[in-house]
Amino acid sequence: MTRIDFYHDVDDKLQFACRLAAKAVEQKLRVLIFAPDSALAKKLDHLLWSWPPIGFLPHCQVGDALAAETPVLLACDQNADDRALPHDEVLLNLDHLQPAFFSRFQRLIEIVSRDDADRAPARERFRYYRDRGYEIHRHDMGKVSGAGG
Repeated sequence: MTRIDFYHDVDDKLQFACRLAAKAVEQKLRVLIFAPDSALAKKLDHLLWSWPPIGFLPHCQVGDALAAETPVLLACDQNADDRALPHDEVLLNLDHLQPAFFSRFQRLIEIVSRDDADRAPARERFRYYRDRGYEIHRHDMGKVSGAGG
């Protein structure tokens, strides 16, 4: 069953997503970052080109020819054919909805900012997962000094 982790009280969701993606890659895991739209995916793409600040996190779009060999993938289509996804290790969700294909992944990461507009849909996703019997791990980043963003 998919392990679900909620990181909440995060200052900057995109910076935190880059940080978690880098950590997963260090652990030799592959990551799919799911954005709600192409504009956010493009913004994230630009951030990943300089993450960490003195490095680069290899990434590309799901449909790219190099997707099968690239550790970090970007996607933004809720209706995507999950059979086309080249791995099932870590899914990092930045959308307000739960991705339709989340359960095929070994791990799902949800990032929730301090913004009330972000918290309300996150509560709905939390209930959705909980009501279906998923074990949920919570991580309060507001209590971790300097870890919010």
